[in-house]
Amino acid sequence: MNLVYYNESYLPLQELETIGLASNGQLLLNVNDLKALLSGRRTGLLNLKNLEAENIKIKALDAKISLRTNELGKTDLVIHPIYRKPARPECLDEAEAKQLEKGEVASLLKVTKDDKGNKKEVLVEYDPDTREFIVSDTEKIMVPDMINGDFLTAAQKENYRKGREVEMPDHTKLNYSGTDTNGIRSNKLALIASIVIDGGLSYMLYTGLNAMFGKKHDPKEANALSPGYYNTVKDMEDQRPDFSDNLRKVRTVISR
Repeated sequence: MNLVYYNESYLPLQELETIGLASNGQLLLNVNDLKALLSGRRTGLLNLKNLEAENIKIKALDAKISLRTNELGKTDLVIHPIYRKPARPECLDEAEAKQLEKGEVASLLKVTKDDKGNKKEVLVEYDPDTREFIVSDTEKIMVPDMINGDFLTAAQKENYRKGREVEMPDHTKLNYSGTDTNGIRSNKLALIASIVIDGGLSYMLYTGLNAMFGKKHDPKEANALSPGYYNTVKDMEDQRPDFSDNLRKVRTVISR
């Protein structure tokens, strides 16, 4: 789960216009890619134009993008191209890397060291779109406090942070995924995640979710949103005027 890390007003519009993702100050990104970008995640594959790097000019390139805050506090645009060959992280041996590349496992939990020599736990995934290994510090993965109005237990939070499947009382299943634009996968097409901040609840509506790793959505199961989901919707409607519009879009999607 990721809340909004970046304000849309701080997006590097000039850079985005240069590569064809904005025009006349208006973004040319779909809602899901914009949400991923502002939440600190990677977008889906995009066709970028007129790239320049180290005196090399590239007319067009398919790549994902993300944002990063530099040492001066400014927001930088990061481009993730499609690599010819994935660079194996030091924390993986060849057999483990092959497991991920072949899609035999969704992720691997490894213990490595940071720049200061301190041990840290990381979740390693493989993005087949860009042929790149994605390494996430498990301590920096934001875990929801509630899903569809039900609190996660301490054990469930730990499992979520480690990329494992978590099942809620309403039979919603989910897991963290650093390779997914939503940052989360589920057996449901929609869910509402909540996190407690400063004594209040912040909500995030997820729609059009991808199925769990190695599985496909069962239409009946994926469309069956629980009473807890709709009760949370009622809690939200008075707090966020735009939420009713989002809900109508969800109902349109699941009724198809």
